[in-house]
Amino acid sequence: MDTHQPRPVTPQSPHGGGGGGGFSAILTVFLSFIAIFAMIVIPSSSTFRNGFSILHQVPEGYVGVYWRGGALLKMITDPGFHLKLPFITHYEPVQVTLQTDQVRDIPCGTKGGVMINFEKIEVVNRLHKDYVHDTLLNYGVKYDNTWIYDKIHHEINQFCSSHSLQQVYIDVFDQIDEKMKDALQGDCTRYAPGIEIISVRVTKPKIPESIRRNFEQMEEERTKVLIAIEKQRVVEKEAETNKKMAISEAEKVANVSKILMEQKLMEKDSVRKQQEIENQIYMARQKSLADADFYRLLKEAEANKLKLTPQFLELKFIEAIADNTKIFFGEKIPNMFLDQRLLGNFLQQLSRDVSEEEKSIA
Repeated sequence: MDTHQPRPVTPQSPHGGGGGGGFSAILTVFLSFIAIFAMIVIPSSSTFRNGFSILHQVPEGYVGVYWRGGALLKMITDPGFHLKLPFITHYEPVQVTLQTDQVRDIPCGTKGGVMINFEKIEVVNRLHKDYVHDTLLNYGVKYDNTWIYDKIHHEINQFCSSHSLQQVYIDVFDQIDEKMKDALQGDCTRYAPGIEIISVRVTKPKIPESIRRNFEQMEEERTKVLIAIEKQRVVEKEAETNKKMAISEAEKVANVSKILMEQKLMEKDSVRKQQEIENQIYMARQKSLADADFYRLLKEAEANKLKLTPQFLELKFIEAIADNTKIFFGEKIPNMFLDQRLLGNFLQQLSRDVSEEEKSIA
């Protein structure tokens, strides 16, 4: 026989369950307020932003990098608003544009043992977006501490230890920028290829006051020497200029004299040629006259040869005697020889002439 007794049923109140429903509504409102506060208020607070915020903003020029439980996630977000799990996911913005890191107060010792201090060295660098995950995975968010700040200290000390103060402060100071850039970029290319070193700017280091005064005095003396050298160069240039001017003036005078001499020579040559032409004309004229005289004399000689007949000679003799105003007659006439034939001929001719004159008068 079954001895089990049924459980008595407790009657419910007509207002049963009303208190639980009100508590749920209050809890819902409270949780909503907490969510709104976590999404809006907490992201604006720098203290709780990474750990407790749900909504976060990645600035322009940055990318968002996330850790979950301390492990770096491969997810990288672009600039803008993004959501993450609060308390679980940690977020950091990483700059991928140009940035300038200033490394300050870098002490170093020179080759000669003098301690100097570089107050500031600026390194312009950039982390490429494609290498953000690998770089942060190997060197963390403060990767620049390893490859820029610490590296600058190391390279500056290496440089100073192998150079004297004169070289570091004056002689090769203009080469430090390039040497630092090459050293940083060489190691970054080998171990952290995502880091690009754009440029390095090194300020003049601080040196001990006594040494600085010595350098200033040396610089003053060097300046005086340079001024003296420049004055000497100016004097030499002036002397050279005067020499060139004198040479130019002498060449000008010589050229003028040469031109005048050539002009005179040309004039003399022209006169000589003119004289030669005149002489040739004169010689031709004289030759022509001589030829004419010769021809005249030749013809006269030929004519005289034809004239020299006995009759012509007799005529000339008679004409010569007729020109005398006195004629002596006698038995003896000294030194006077007359050809009776010639005289007879003359008298006959004279009588004929007289006869002809009388006839003409009659």
